[in-house]
Amino acid sequence: MAGSDVKAKRLAATGSAGVGPARIRQIQVLTTTGTPRLTITDGNGGATVLDLDFLASDSHSVNIPAEGIRVSDIYVSAFTACTAVTVFYN
Repeated sequence: MAGSDVKAKRLAATGSAGVGPARIRQIQVLTTTGTPRLTITDGNGGATVLDLDFLASDSHSVNIPAEGIRVSDIYVSAFTACTAVTVFYN
């Protein structure tokens, strides 16, 4: 799948991105006040593949190195003090 077109999906709550198997290449997060945290798992109930804390009231961009993080589905399991997350994947 590496080398294929990059797509984007915006989420504003926990749950599945509904994109099926993918490689996460980058995420952008818009945070609010408090203690922002984003956790992504390998599908619903799968292993945690990304667990990040952020500074409050800012926008953040996280690049994933090499071929990205391979998942069966992009599932946001924790979405604390965040307005939205955009996941870039292929």
